Amino acid sequence: MQTALLQITSSDDPAANLGMVREQVADAARQGAEFLLTPEVTNCLSTSTTHQRSVLHTEEDDPTLAALRQQAAELKIWLLIGSLALKTRDADGRFTNRSVLIDPSGSIVARYDKIHMFDVQVSETETYRESATYRPGTRAVVADMPFGMLGLSICYDLRFPHLYAALTQAGAQVLTVPSAFSPVTGPAHWQSLLRARAIETGCYVLAPAQTGTHPASRGRQRTTHGHSLAISPWGEVLIDAGTKPGIHIFDLDVSSVTEARRKVPSLTHMRPFDGP
Repeated sequence: MQTALLQITSSDDPAANLGMVREQVADAARQGAEFLLTPEVTNCLSTSTTHQRSVLHTEEDDPTLAALRQQAAELKIWLLIGSLALKTRDADGRFTNRSVLIDPSGSIVARYDKIHMFDVQVSETETYRESATYRPGTRAVVADMPFGMLGLSICYDLRFPHLYAALTQAGAQVLTVPSAFSPVTGPAHWQSLLRARAIETGCYVLAPAQTGTHPASRGRQRTTHGHSLAISPWGEVLIDAGTKPGIHIFDLDVSSVTEARRKVPSLTHMRPFDGP
């Protein structure tokens, strides 16, 4: 299946972001892509909770989701919106960070809410407390695709290998990791972690990423690492998108999963153990 990773620089303006993403989706489809993936927080990348409350919507009312569902149906493509920042009806007012898989009819076939919250201080000037504004998800998700099974995750989930082991045990052959990765941790950890998840599971790992400095009308600007990656089940880097926005297409061939797992059948060697 011809697969496209879309690398973008979202601002805190959902309407502007939607126009940009729709153009990339249309361009990728013209180039023959059948399965397209966008990064984390495709609709709005913002550091201001006040601003988010003024521009975000619930899933039922979100204009980005509605427009991209319609476009997927028009183009007859599979589309993974890496994630949308969405309002919830929770009493504490927190948002959700939700990955949405759309089929060629425009129907939503899977939803995944990010489980692991990015609550870290990566430098003296860069601190994140994601759990203050986003509620964590509680359920791992796999979804049927024409090529097989897709296992969903988002960004900071990448650091928790037990999630990917569970997705693989549930049948996943391709793992998705849409991200807005920190420029501090990205150079040190991004590629290494993605290759490790591919090698451990014998899965493709697809990681569309936000990149560059993100325009902000409210709050502080953020910068993200970029380098959207597609990793083979053998741990090879098939795509490294660098730091510029763009479209990167490759042929996803799930027979490579079978071959990698035949060579190193570690998934069949897992054993229970006691302790420590």
